[in-house]
Amino acid sequence: MLVMPRLIGRAKRTPPPEELRSLDLAPRHLSLLSMLLLDGPLTVSQLAGALGVAPTTVSLIVSELSRKGVLERREDDADRRRRIIDISQASRPAISQWLSPGARAWRRALAPLTDEQRRLFVDTLLAYESAITDIQREA
Repeated sequence: MLVMPRLIGRAKRTPPPEELRSLDLAPRHLSLLSMLLLDGPLTVSQLAGALGVAPTTVSLIVSELSRKGVLERREDDADRRRRIIDISQASRPAISQWLSPGARAWRRALAPLTDEQRRLFVDTLLAYESAITDIQREA
C-alpha cells in the first residue's frame, strides 16, 4: 500500500522541461510519447495496438500534438497510404530529457527478472488498474 503512492509522488515531482510546460500534456500524451521515444517512429495502428486504445483515439492525440509541433507525420516510403508518426526534432531533446530517466529506471528494475517474472509483474499492475477502476465505478 505504501509503494504506489510513493511511485506516483515521485513521478509527479518530475516536472516537464520548461519548453513543454505550456503544452498541457496529460497521461495519454505521455504514454504515446514514451512509446515513440523508446520504439521509434510508428504508425497510428501500431501505436493503438501497443497502447490498447482505438486508432481513432491515437489519431486525435497525434493531431493535437502535431498542431503543437511535438509530433510530425510523414509518408511511409513502403506504403504511401500509411503515415509514420514520430517526435519532432525540435521537441525530441526536451521529451528525452524528461522521459528517459523513468525508462532507464524501469529497465534497471526489471533487468534481473526472467521474461515470466516480468509478465507476472505487468499482469499484476494491469489487474490492480482494473480493480481500481471497478471499485471507483462501484462507489
